[in-house]
Amino acid sequence: MSAGLFGLLDDVAALARLAAASVDDIGAAAGRAGIKAAGVVVDDTAVTPQYVRGVAAERELPIVRRIATGSLRNKLLFILPAALVLSEFLPWVLTPLLMLGGTYLCYEGAHKVWAALPWGGHGHAGGGAHGEPQADEATVVSGAIRTDFILSAEIMVIALNEVADQAFVARALILVVVALGITALVYGVVALIVKMDDVGLALAQRQAALAQRVGRGLVRGMPALLAVITVVGTAAMLWVGGHILLVGADDLGWHAPYGLVHDLEVAVRDATGAAGAVLGWLTNTLGSAVAGALVGGLLLPVVAAARRVRR
Repeated sequence: MSAGLFGLLDDVAALARLAAASVDDIGAAAGRAGIKAAGVVVDDTAVTPQYVRGVAAERELPIVRRIATGSLRNKLLFILPAALVLSEFLPWVLTPLLMLGGTYLCYEGAHKVWAALPWGGHGHAGGGAHGEPQADEATVVSGAIRTDFILSAEIMVIALNEVADQAFVARALILVVVALGITALVYGVVALIVKMDDVGLALAQRQAALAQRVGRGLVRGMPALLAVITVVGTAAMLWVGGHILLVGADDLGWHAPYGLVHDLEVAVRDATGAAGAVLGWLTNTLGSAVAGALVGGLLLPVVAAARRVRR
């Protein structure tokens, strides 16, 4: 009787260890997949605060919460099932889909660079400023969720491509973890950003001199922070988009572009000693960003002409 009980306990312990290992594997895979989507995540974080610009302070967090809920619904109810079905029955579609999303990232990044130039436009490529005071809250939220759908789809496809070799259930669990983690990260940071000026104003009104200095610093630093996030997001879009296109073209049989970047990376890594790994990675990143900028720059006049024709 006791021997059977101890045997059962051993089996339970073994299953618990196996489950813990599986959870660790899923967590690690989700982390790797999320890192691959970092460029889109940064851009998502940079775009979203623009939707609450001009909104009453007491409505900022409720609007961010509604956008976050819509983003999670996009990922879990629409994008995730479609991605899993494609990966299970039409896995060859993932590379072209990924490259399509990479092309979109290249265009968006190039559009933002062009808009920032003196002779470029004066808008931004993030979908327009939907947060003007004249816009009602429902319009603000729906516009933000539509923009988020595109970015979320790219995040999920990038993540799925990283775990395509996993079993179906593992893929599903990993993508759920990615969806929950990235949504919490993006909109947690967005909530902090949009309330930073309010926190700064509250501190600036306190009696303590240190609190006042910190508060004024937060208020003055808000525009600079948004500018830095926008620049980093644009650079990340060009880098990630270009890298997706280079790797996708290599997978489809056109090896020359990725081969050139890879050969440069290896040459720099071998020639720079201890710093070779970092400098090699930077070389690959710069090459990918240049490729992304070239593709995006070529698309700018094409998209502009198509819009003129449509009008």
